[in-house]
Amino acid sequence: MAEHYGTAIMPARMRRPKDKPNVEGAVGVISTWILAALRDQRFFSLGELNEAIKEKLTEFNAKPFQKRTGSRLSAFTEEEQPLLLPLPKTHYELSTWKIATVQFNYHISVNSMFYSVPYEFIKHKVDVRITRAVLEVFFQNSRICSHARLHGREGQYSTVTDHMPEEHQKYAQWNAHRFISWAASVGRNTEVVIKAILATHKVEQQGYRSCNNMLRLTEKYPVERIEAACQKALGLR
Repeated sequence: MAEHYGTAIMPARMRRPKDKPNVEGAVGVISTWILAALRDQRFFSLGELNEAIKEKLTEFNAKPFQKRTGSRLSAFTEEEQPLLLPLPKTHYELSTWKIATVQFNYHISVNSMFYSVPYEFIKHKVDVRITRAVLEVFFQNSRICSHARLHGREGQYSTVTDHMPEEHQKYAQWNAHRFISWAASVGRNTEVVIKAILATHKVEQQGYRSCNNMLRLTEKYPVERIEAACQKALGLR
């Protein structure tokens, strides 16, 4: 978190109260001053109470110092504010880490969702950093890929073409809808066979090669013969 906001965290030492007297003293003064001012008021919601505290805190910061000129507000605006860094464009997000094994289909499973990893890492264990919006994959402390986090129904895939072996990339321009549409133009039995081929693979893209081989049959045989062959295949289960 400190790295994200470009700052440093310097904890006070144990049993060294002089490390933080200004902070502890200010907390005590503010708490006492605000509690004293609000002790006789009644609030009916947390928001109402917070608004009253905010008003008193603004008033407290504008009060003049007793032993020096200015106030806490003027000290901040004149001495500290010019030195502040701009906030990052994105909020810091808490993350969780998991260890996953890259499966034979070059994907890892995280919370019942599947994310591709460069196929060279098949069978290797990788570290996975998960935030609300992003999933990052590390191997030996080096980031090898990242994905937008998947949400919704389980079993979704996020596959990057560059992660595929070369023979799989040939079919990246295809998708299930295109194969099914082609099969439907041949006939009902061909459409059922194509849907069955796609359904038998955990990763849809791995069924594209078989579908493409069927598509290429139209270069050698009439579509009526392909439809008849699919009908026979379905009859044989």
